[in-house]
Amino acid sequence: MAHGARLAESLDETRKAVMSAGVPKKIKQWMRPSAAALEPYDPAFSPVDINLSANENSFGLPPELQSAVADALKATPTNRYPSPLAPALRKELSLVYNIAPKQLICGNGGDELLFNLFVAFGGQGHVVLHCPPDFSVYDLYAGLLECPVQEVPRDPTTFKIDEDSLVEASRAATITIVTSPNNPTGNLVSHGLVSRLCKETSGLVVVDEAYVEFARSGASCVDLLGRYDNLVILRTLSKAYALAGVRLGYILADPGVVSALAAVRQPYSVSVLDQSAVLAVLQRRSNLSDTLEKIKQERKRLYAGLCGMASLGVTVWPSDANFLLVRVPSAHKLRCRLRDECSILVRDFSSAAGLKDCLRITVGMPQENDSLLRSLTHLLEESCNE
Repeated sequence: MAHGARLAESLDETRKAVMSAGVPKKIKQWMRPSAAALEPYDPAFSPVDINLSANENSFGLPPELQSAVADALKATPTNRYPSPLAPALRKELSLVYNIAPKQLICGNGGDELLFNLFVAFGGQGHVVLHCPPDFSVYDLYAGLLECPVQEVPRDPTTFKIDEDSLVEASRAATITIVTSPNNPTGNLVSHGLVSRLCKETSGLVVVDEAYVEFARSGASCVDLLGRYDNLVILRTLSKAYALAGVRLGYILADPGVVSALAAVRQPYSVSVLDQSAVLAVLQRRSNLSDTLEKIKQERKRLYAGLCGMASLGVTVWPSDANFLLVRVPSAHKLRCRLRDECSILVRDFSSAAGLKDCLRITVGMPQENDSLLRSLTHLLEESCNE
């Protein structure tokens, strides 16, 4: 067995051991009750040849950006603490969106910023409202910080939001979250709905735009920032910018909201290496346009290929993100066979409410998508003949 394969197998065994160990009762009695009930977050990664499970940018950074990042990291001293509020990054991002730096705050990925939002504005009596099926971390953080949660479930067939019900529920919420494009369904939220929410609620309206760079033109709600001081837009460089391993997200919001988030953030959560790498990419962001176009073209091709499997029991939904949601017969079993027999990893959502027999498939590179389509066809045809 090659060294890389042995290392991957060892890492997988370590992950399984940690996840199965559990927290002893003696330790749980020292924990806050909302934390004691939690299990470690486990994306169920496995060592495979083709990973289409995490919605990363499979193409990676173009060579010229890789070189720029390498040069930036080489020139970055690591013996000093990072600037806590990343002023150079905030200035560069402010130029991207034509807003003031005081309307921006950076964090260690979108996850940290979501957590900080819940720390600053959540807690007992502060209702968090969202529209499942959506990003599971919303419920995780709300539970940890003891926020009451209210849900307005999406239509089980189209995954559209009942807009009137959401607006009505938002009047009693402190934090209303809509995801656009939504993870894992891929559909957008209209500007009209976001405007209605901002007008009707007395709390914050958070639009999670982690995947918006893959969406059709005009999908972002950034242009609404000047109208509503309770609008918060969450963005990340993990997806379109191919920097998932760097961990850098940012929020665009009213300066007062930014100040509240700055008050609760960990002081040095964005390292000097993160800041240097991201700044190098942002300053050359036009070099990513070809990659984004390739992903959109591959999404179109993958969607057509999956639609062609309707006779095998496959249903696929249109998407404005870099992934597709599909419903297949015996999804959990199929996901395991793809992993074990074809060395392809996709995300299994079949146990989530409203997503029976659903898998989420990241748009990969052309050869990866071809392998997926061939493997799916083969396995589904086998199942039909059993």
